[in-house]
Amino acid sequence: MLNLIKNEKKVTIDSGELVGYNVDGHEFIHQKGSPGWRNSDTEMFPIIGPTQAANFRVETANGVALQDQHGLLRELNYELAHHTETSAIFIKKYVAGSEVKNSKFPDKSTEEHLSWPYSFEFLKSYHLNEGGLTVQFEIKGEEGMPFMLGYHPAFKLHTANPVVIAGNKTVSLDQILAVGNRALPILDCNILTLSDGKKLTIKTEGFEHFMLWTEVSNMVCLEPITFYPYNVAQSQLHAGFQKLKNSGNIFKVIIETNN
Repeated sequence: MLNLIKNEKKVTIDSGELVGYNVDGHEFIHQKGSPGWRNSDTEMFPIIGPTQAANFRVETANGVALQDQHGLLRELNYELAHHTETSAIFIKKYVAGSEVKNSKFPDKSTEEHLSWPYSFEFLKSYHLNEGGLTVQFEIKGEEGMPFMLGYHPAFKLHTANPVVIAGNKTVSLDQILAVGNRALPILDCNILTLSDGKKLTIKTEGFEHFMLWTEVSNMVCLEPITFYPYNVAQSQLHAGFQKLKNSGNIFKVIIETNN
């Protein structure tokens, strides 16, 4: 367990996962063991969305990839590359074609192993400062590699009627619950605010959209995404790919809190 501390802010990281963000004694992150979800955050890469209806196959220029829901990155372990009192960098590495054990098998998937026809490095870094917490993602690999990226943090809810504000649009918890597993899209948006007694604002760079998901009243996931996958058939998920630059691609999520 790694702690980053800056004045009244404390970030707790467990093997690369954001498991705590406490500001002035107020915990903003959904706690493991609480109803709703077994995690606190994760990443969706190199695809976002379900693949079961497409027989877990996704088309790429290098051949068909075997992917379960939201990709295979979450099946890999982070290694701590560097840290200070207020920052930390974690990395995952993957070699093209390597088989990765699928944790959903056999209870929730027929596929025991997953694979991707490209090598990549995925860096996740945390930077805590006076303004808040920045979570940065850097993807390195073969130029032109197709990918989607989604960040999936879960936030603890403290009041009975929290709302999410995106521009002039206000979304209630009931509206998010009503959508179910598909998640509620907030398209063409790079900033939103969760108002739940205290306020938490998420600003993004590189991501183009959000989707909102929960199945319980004590947490909500505010997920920056590059592509909303439920607008296409599962067999057409490749329509949402963007291509990796030679220099790599960088995405940022800035989490700010105020009363």
